[in-house]
Amino acid sequence: MWIRKRDIEQLSEFIKNADGKDLPDIRDNKEGPLSILKNDVYNLVTTRNEQLDSAYKQRDSLSEYMSDISHQLKTPITSMLIMLDLLEEADDDKRREFIRNIKFSLTKMQWLVGALLKMAKIDAGAISFNKKAVLVSAIMEEVKASVAILLDINDQSLVLNNDHEILCDKRWTSEALTNIVKNAIEHSPNNGVITVDSGDNPLFSWISVRDSGAGLNKTTYAALFKRFEYSTNENGFGIGMPLALKIIKGQGGDIDVDYGGNGQGATFTIKMYK
Repeated sequence: MWIRKRDIEQLSEFIKNADGKDLPDIRDNKEGPLSILKNDVYNLVTTRNEQLDSAYKQRDSLSEYMSDISHQLKTPITSMLIMLDLLEEADDDKRREFIRNIKFSLTKMQWLVGALLKMAKIDAGAISFNKKAVLVSAIMEEVKASVAILLDINDQSLVLNNDHEILCDKRWTSEALTNIVKNAIEHSPNNGVITVDSGDNPLFSWISVRDSGAGLNKTTYAALFKRFEYSTNENGFGIGMPLALKIIKGQGGDIDVDYGGNGQGATFTIKMYK
């Protein structure tokens, strides 16, 4: 079989420019070994470029997460170093206060690093969600255990209205729901009630969380799901809600928000599509 010099030059030029963004489509529908070779080379190069793009995105994402961790840890580390310098000369009461504050800072740092690493793993596709049918009440048992102290401090109550089955990864969904409930606790007054509900329709199963606050405005909502953008708690990082969204989206779901207002608190609804 004769192969034209122009066809060889075209294939060679394509391979030389394989790193370019606008590669020409050299495939054709002709029969013969040359057409098969051209198609195979094209598929090989495009697959390789897609893999490189994915690797670059993961690298940039990891770099961003590391930068976030470094930035967020800088202040508590500096504060703890100062307290450690003062510890030796402090009286007993001050020493106990410093030790308590250091323990609190370390707990916060541990949670922050853990949360950011979880987000990075989800972004990188390194988390395998094991979805099974589970009752919302079973998820709520884990949520209540995590927020019991906060509810007690604020004299608030957490109520589940309806108990339905939802197809999800129980462990990860419990973490996401815990962060949403913590957000509701922050937005609710003392003696307030956080109401959890659940249901099912032909399109999705859902879990909703309604606080008893004044509702949200659009500015607050826009920042709510961005890392470090928003937190009403001086001890918070503004990372709980972004993590919750990533967990739910990682399972093919989404979170809808009803702003509330006019005497109604905001409602966050987890939707798990069928």
